Amino acid sequence: MDGVPRVPEQRRPAPGNTPEVEQTSQFSVLGPVRAWLGAEQLSMGSPQQRALLAALLMRDGRTATASELIDALWGDEPPSQALAAVRTYASRLRKVLPPGVLVSESGGYAVVVADGALDLTLAEDLWAEAEKARGVADLCQARTLVNKALSLWDGEPLANVPGPYAETQRARLEEWRLQLLESRLDMDLEVGCHAESVSELTALTAAHPLRERLRELLMLALYRSGRQAEALAVYADTRRLLADELGVDPRPGLKELQQRILQADPALAEPSAAAPEPAAAVVRPAQLPATVPDFTGRASFVSELSEILSSAEGRVMAVSALAGIGGVGKTTLAVHVAHVTRTHFPDGQLYVDLQGAGARAAEPETVLGAFLRALGTADSAIPDSLEERSALYRSVLDGRRVLVVLDNARDAAQVRPLLPGMEGCAALVTSRIRMVDLAGAHLVDLDVMSPEEALLLFTRIVGEERVQSERKAALDVVAACGFLPLAIRIAASRLAARRTWTVSTLAAKLADERRRLDELQAGDLAVKATFELGYGQLEPAQARAFRLLGLADGPDLSLAAAAAVLDLPVEETEDLLESLVDTSLVESAAPGRYRYHDLVRLYARACAERDEQPPSERDAAMSRLLDFYLASAARVYAIERPGDRTVDHLEVTEHVGQDFSDDAKALDWLHSEAACILACVQQSLGEKTLRRAVDLLLASKDLAESGASSLRYELATSAARDAAAAVGDAHAEGRARVTLAQVLSKVGHFDSASAELDRASELGEKSGDPWTCGNAPNEQGITAYCVNNHGASESYLLKAIEEFRSDANRAGEASALCNLSRVLVTMGRTSTAIDLARQGMAIYDDLGLTFRLANAKCALAIALNHVGRHSEALDQLTDALQMFMENRQRLWEGTTHFRIAQVHLSARHSAQAAQHAEQALSIGCVGGDWMRANVLTLLGRSLNNLGQLDRARACWQEALAIHEGSEAPEADEVRRLLAPIAAA
Repeated sequence: MDGVPRVPEQRRPAPGNTPEVEQTSQFSVLGPVRAWLGAEQLSMGSPQQRALLAALLMRDGRTATASELIDALWGDEPPSQALAAVRTYASRLRKVLPPGVLVSESGGYAVVVADGALDLTLAEDLWAEAEKARGVADLCQARTLVNKALSLWDGEPLANVPGPYAETQRARLEEWRLQLLESRLDMDLEVGCHAESVSELTALTAAHPLRERLRELLMLALYRSGRQAEALAVYADTRRLLADELGVDPRPGLKELQQRILQADPALAEPSAAAPEPAAAVVRPAQLPATVPDFTGRASFVSELSEILSSAEGRVMAVSALAGIGGVGKTTLAVHVAHVTRTHFPDGQLYVDLQGAGARAAEPETVLGAFLRALGTADSAIPDSLEERSALYRSVLDGRRVLVVLDNARDAAQVRPLLPGMEGCAALVTSRIRMVDLAGAHLVDLDVMSPEEALLLFTRIVGEERVQSERKAALDVVAACGFLPLAIRIAASRLAARRTWTVSTLAAKLADERRRLDELQAGDLAVKATFELGYGQLEPAQARAFRLLGLADGPDLSLAAAAAVLDLPVEETEDLLESLVDTSLVESAAPGRYRYHDLVRLYARACAERDEQPPSERDAAMSRLLDFYLASAARVYAIERPGDRTVDHLEVTEHVGQDFSDDAKALDWLHSEAACILACVQQSLGEKTLRRAVDLLLASKDLAESGASSLRYELATSAARDAAAAVGDAHAEGRARVTLAQVLSKVGHFDSASAELDRASELGEKSGDPWTCGNAPNEQGITAYCVNNHGASESYLLKAIEEFRSDANRAGEASALCNLSRVLVTMGRTSTAIDLARQGMAIYDDLGLTFRLANAKCALAIALNHVGRHSEALDQLTDALQMFMENRQRLWEGTTHFRIAQVHLSARHSAQAAQHAEQALSIGCVGGDWMRANVLTLLGRSLNNLGQLDRARACWQEALAIHEGSEAPEADEVRRLLAPIAAA
């Protein structure tokens, strides 16, 4: 069994070497670092003092030298008086702790702790006992012991303890806690508690979405609870998330479990000793973020909001809307109140950041999809439209008591579809605007902190010892921060990290800088004053980096992209960025990636407008970023599509782009940079950069074809088309329209795609662009085929073949040949169709185009199936499926499952046809709703053959509704299938 916990390394003193100490002394590190003498909690002093105690406690009695302690507290940059500081901290601790606990040995220090007096040691002992119990099959006792170990955690380990050693140990202890949880949940499933585990696993996977072991346990728990569809939906969700976030596929164990569930493997059934399987449990989401450990003040607001939310029972719905400026603490207060009142909502708590302060707020339908999945709704049961999702959401919540926290909302229109609307439920909304148009909402205007609350927050971060001696200066600091929580937290954190600064030093700096901001609004004044303090301390190179990098619209920046913006070597750029991270002006989102808080980004842009000289350098920086993305995406395109002439027709860039060592890393880069690439496109639609922005869309078309970023890609392409039309650039407009038509076709909007392509053809002839002249008729042939206009489709594709050949574009020629093959099959010219598909395959194979070779194999399989050569067709489709999976083309993967289902149905293998049709529905297909209706029609045929008439009728009725809604000609076929059932 994997997921076995690994206990952090520790060594105990040899037996008999433990000195006599006060037995009532107790210590904790699995939360804040604390000490007790009997029932009395001892004051451990400043953060650095607690860091020293933590470093000694974690050594479990071993002596730490002064050098080791200096490294633990300050790492590579200790203060000049570090040794003296360590001795001072040790002396102060010795005065607080009982005699004999903190001892000096061999030029160092050690803390002697009695057995069972440190929570970490106790947790280790409990885990060791649990392992023994599990080894003798006493799972009940093992689970109890692990639960006892987990109960010793009290929030974040080593909370608020500074220093590199504490940071490392914090990560190790959190990882160990998760491993303990996984082990206990694994035992829960072994004893048959699968239904009970679903709720906890749902919350854990929401908190740790990339932890695949938790996803695996959730799938197994759902499957054993009789919820196979939901178990498979977990896999699909995981696969999409890993592709979106990391650009990787699930690990083999997760893939294997998915296949075993699809096959209903008997070995997955619950253990024989398990209790009888109960009815499927209702999923109880627990999505609230952790509350901050140093939450301060706001007592009246906490009481007011808690009373309103707690009164939701018996009312239609309780809604409270928090409004206030950025940084005033809306999210912190909302999350804290949600935790306080969560016991009144036993059926779960939902949370979402609506990103209303950003340029691209979350779409309500996307949020509803996530909420419905969190509430236990299978992907296949979630409708597409906003209205249907909102109605289903209210139905799912009927009879439940759920709290919904809608954080960072843009406006009331974004919020309304997300309100539960049911008795017993409540919603807590935060926004920068007052939602006076949100009917029935209790409005709360959150102002800055009172001076007393602000001082208390500052003291908790900096340490009571430093503040007590300079109370007036501390009051000056919080006043200079405008009593704004975000500003106070940033200023206090800077002071806590600088032992040589006094509180008076910080107060003087803030007082000097605020004079620049007299004309700014009071709320923003405080935040900007704090940022101005950090900005004023930067070296010129750091300040330039801070200003220019803040201009990019993407959610974050990679190190390579940042280097392009700054026009500096990567090594120098990394040094600058890491120094900015140290100042808290920039965050390290992940190794090699950096981001701004939204308020800091606005401030950085204001600085760029004010300070960047010459002003043209701002445009030049964004032009370099566009060049970097275009050159890098072109490299990915060339790797994925060797021989494709598209890269030869792209605009020339000055930047060479990212270098990739292999195909997988190239594709990883493209998907990990999706949001940044599309943001760059939309930011680069000015006349001087427009053509490069459009070409970036061409080079990154995998983002649309994979399905993961299709909507964002479509929005960026629509914006590019409009921008090109506005300035009369026929070259850019033609390319943008073809690219947009490709996206529209893939979601089944064939009429709209056709209109775009008609205009693109005119623009291609006008501009003489060979790329548009070849690709426009090729796409026109596809759209005409999809609406059963086969004669026109053939004409378009023959023209496309001619244009591609004149451009020496062999990859384009192969694409048109394969598309023509599909058309000729429908027209009954199967022999020619097979020949054309093989010609396309030969070209792709010669070019090394594995992804496009998969398309050719699908075309050949369609023709082979038409003449009854089912085994050969399945061989081609199996190869194609593997190729699409390797290239992360999710929609094409789903489409291939549909093609496989077609072959199985033709071969009278109805069960296999139904299985692959279900997989196509689960994954999704190229062609959107139109293709979904086709899959449902095929699934109905398969089920009808299997005698499942009611399910077949349901499939056909849904397919008919889709086709009638789009006036698709396939509706006639579905009506014929339904006629005998209606007449029966």
